[in-house]
Amino acid sequence: MSTTLAGRELIKQYLKDEEISITSLATTFGVGKMYMSQVLDGSRKSAAANELILKIIETFKIRSST
Repeated sequence: MSTTLAGRELIKQYLKDEEISITSLATTFGVGKMYMSQVLDGSRKSAAANELILKIIETFKIRSST
């Protein structure tokens, strides 16, 4: 299973910069707030969690600034 640590960090920074709450993000993607928090903090690393990370990155066109 590939790691999505860099993607998780990019998403967290994006949420901070854009002032988007985890609750709003979870609602947008049809998951619970607790699940979304676990996905973003890395305690959920399943294939489904990784797929959600990739889906968020694609939806918001989140890219590294480097």
